Amino acid sequence: MAWPGGPALWLWVAGCGLLLLVGVLLASPRSRRARRTLRGLLMARSKRLLFRIGYSLYTRTWLGYLFYRQQLRRARNRYPKGHSRTQARLFNGVKVLPIPVLSDNYSYLIIDTQARLAVAVDPSDPQAVQASIEKEGVNLVAILCTHKHWDHSGGNRDLSRRHQDCRVYGSPQDGIPYLTHPLCHQDVVSVGRLQIRALATPGHTQGHLVYLLDGEPYKGPSCLFSGDLLFLSGCGRTFEGTAETMLSSLDTVLGLEDDTLLWPGHEYAEENLGFAGVVEPENLARERKMQWVQRQRMERKSTCPSTLGEERSYNPFLRTHCLVLQEALGPGPGPTGDDGYSRAQLLEKLRQLKDLHKSK
Repeated sequence: MAWPGGPALWLWVAGCGLLLLVGVLLASPRSRRARRTLRGLLMARSKRLLFRIGYSLYTRTWLGYLFYRQQLRRARNRYPKGHSRTQARLFNGVKVLPIPVLSDNYSYLIIDTQARLAVAVDPSDPQAVQASIEKEGVNLVAILCTHKHWDHSGGNRDLSRRHQDCRVYGSPQDGIPYLTHPLCHQDVVSVGRLQIRALATPGHTQGHLVYLLDGEPYKGPSCLFSGDLLFLSGCGRTFEGTAETMLSSLDTVLGLEDDTLLWPGHEYAEENLGFAGVVEPENLARERKMQWVQRQRMERKSTCPSTLGEERSYNPFLRTHCLVLQEALGPGPGPTGDDGYSRAQLLEKLRQLKDLHKSK
């Protein structure tokens, strides 16, 4: 016999019953443990729900752009010359210039010094990037955007309007502002003697790309512009994917040569190495790098670049295959604790620990 009113009424009755049960548990003087558990679950779910709402507003509405503009104004007032002192790397006819923007971001100019052509990576502050273009005396012909977040894409409009022949590259899956030339995995952008390959690395966002400058044409090391996938001793948050997705993207980077220079999207080195010391306190490579980073940061010097060879030795998010991390994190998530962690579970556990470490 069907319930009068159909499924909608069933849902209403079930919802009321659930709310009544919650009320009884919270009110009962004998259910202190249940109240604590339930309160914890509700708070955790509320935080996740509030984050998802805030993230959607930031990425899908004009409110995100207004927030970015506010960040930009504050950073320009606080750091009129940039948050860090950077130094360009000059190879055989190719120059990589880090540009400190916002409170801890990096944009980059990749310059063919012979042709005087430049490519900008994640130009979030168009004013700072334009000042570097004018100082270098180059012509901006391309913008490479790793992902849609405003702190990486906010300068696309102003720079593409100012430089009318400038093309804006990025993933069509990511909603890149003012995108003109969509890219797919393994597509190559050619500018002068610069050969830059796009690699799909979803996880932080659905369409996140990293860009690999081929070192062969200028007989130097390749350069990886990693956006928010990979930092010195860290990796980005998984906003639009799973731990498995992020692990696959990190493995894409792990397949590159050890001498590849890593140019990340943020200055997070000191904080990240501090966390790496929590999970691998006996790692001597991390300790040596931390001492160097602390000397750099005392003088407000940039820590970019590192190399992928270095990162393999101390970055815990690239070391999920290492037994030492398994042992450091204790029993696995299975019923007996003896099953161990899969690499994806280990990555997720590291991210949770990193969040706890940051909140202390």
